[in-house]
Amino acid sequence: MGTATTKLHKRVDIRRNDTVKVMTGRDRGKEGRVLRVLPDEGRVLVEHVMTVKKHVRPNPQRNIKGGIAEQERAIPLSNVALVCGTCGPVRIGHEVQGERKVRVCKKCGATLDK
Repeated sequence: MGTATTKLHKRVDIRRNDTVKVMTGRDRGKEGRVLRVLPDEGRVLVEHVMTVKKHVRPNPQRNIKGGIAEQERAIPLSNVALVCGTCGPVRIGHEVQGERKVRVCKKCGATLDK
């Protein structure tokens, strides 16, 4: 019999609504807002990045019109970098400020959390 595989939860420094820049892949150089983070798969869904065409069947009950629709696909976390407001794409550090642990820009030291 096969062994059960478990997915490990990765610690992800990128969160929803962050602005990221795509560093590698077919959409290299594009910036977008993170729509969804999938830590189990190690992927993120970025707005207007990695768009693919999907054939959609019409469904009158849900008011869905059929045809060919475009949607985003998830891309690997390693292919994106968080964008600092002053520096651009940066690596992320962590600091404890008061009671909170916050994300910090490695270049300029600015806090990336709101």
